Amino acid sequence: MACSLLSPSFKLRSSILAGDAMRKQKKNWRSNIVRAAATEKNGNGGKKEDDGPSFNPFGFVTDNPSSRGAIQLPEVPAEDGNVGQMLYRIEDKGRDYGSYFKSGEFVWFVRETGSSESRRGTVIFIHGAPTQSYSYRVVMAQMADAGFHCFAPDWIGFGFSDKPQPGYGFNYTEEEFHVEFDKILDVLDISSPIFLVVQGFLVGSYGLTWALKNPSRVSKLAILNSPLTETSPVPGLFQQLRIPLFGEFTCQNAVMAERFIEAGSAYVLKVEKADVYRLPYLSSSGPGFALLEAARKTNFKDISGRISSGFSSGRWDKPILLAWGASDKYLPQSEAEKFQKGNPDVVKIKMIEGAGHMPQEDWPEKVVDALRVFLY
Repeated sequence: MACSLLSPSFKLRSSILAGDAMRKQKKNWRSNIVRAAATEKNGNGGKKEDDGPSFNPFGFVTDNPSSRGAIQLPEVPAEDGNVGQMLYRIEDKGRDYGSYFKSGEFVWFVRETGSSESRRGTVIFIHGAPTQSYSYRVVMAQMADAGFHCFAPDWIGFGFSDKPQPGYGFNYTEEEFHVEFDKILDVLDISSPIFLVVQGFLVGSYGLTWALKNPSRVSKLAILNSPLTETSPVPGLFQQLRIPLFGEFTCQNAVMAERFIEAGSAYVLKVEKADVYRLPYLSSSGPGFALLEAARKTNFKDISGRISSGFSSGRWDKPILLAWGASDKYLPQSEAEKFQKGNPDVVKIKMIEGAGHMPQEDWPEKVVDALRVFLY
């Protein structure tokens, strides 16, 4: 009743005041962005050292070293440096040696080097989350030069492969990943025993559990920094993804993959590399939600425990090489040593000095040297 008694003139004045407040708020927001841009461009932006930092609404992007070269705040918001322009600049990057293959209901993106006539055999490279097969591009090229036929698929939900919505033909479970992996191997006409190279968390671990289910299809196994024991630490990213609501927010961070790589290494990615790792997450929400679903469907401790016991003495007799980045900030050297103790006659360790969690990205030449010695 009280609202109905308000005069039209009072309502008009209220609307004007509200509009003025919104315009003032918008002006302040634009001013803050300009100050943030000046700070990014000119160091301290001409302020005294005791002044507080300007508010930067895009800090979660520009605070990442590898992102600064890709997203620069303009003097006027949305004038340049927006997502659409960035996608236009990087949309054709990162598909080195790659082709698309239809397998069942899905399309896989698979990198291939060498040929079926390669004399030394076939190598399958498996990536982990939240990255993609791009990390193996240099290793693959050099291994092809050494006489190997190499394949590196992007898992379903990752990189440039299909990213089906959960509940519509794919639910991102371990079993479904295995089934689809078998299908793509058939499409690629890979039937003879292979050399398998695996790295990383989550889908990387699924590469190892696939090997445990298919020992006759693997002649030798090389493992680059991956969780291998029940006590393997789980990085904060995957813990965050499992938190309701917070996980939904986390999975849509476009720089998530490159941040994860950099946090596990002593190096900062060059901008041209970071572009490729962020491209899928910039292009659509699909990769983020695929990662979210996969992280929530897995039991990290259970999978690591199965890997530890499955490759132990008396249960696995194929040669295993641990080519381990010595500077991994997620999985220390002790992780490799503990795994080796479970099957010392089969497991050999080669430390990759100077490399972090992804040695194939940090120091591919050393990885190739280790693989060539192991696979010859």
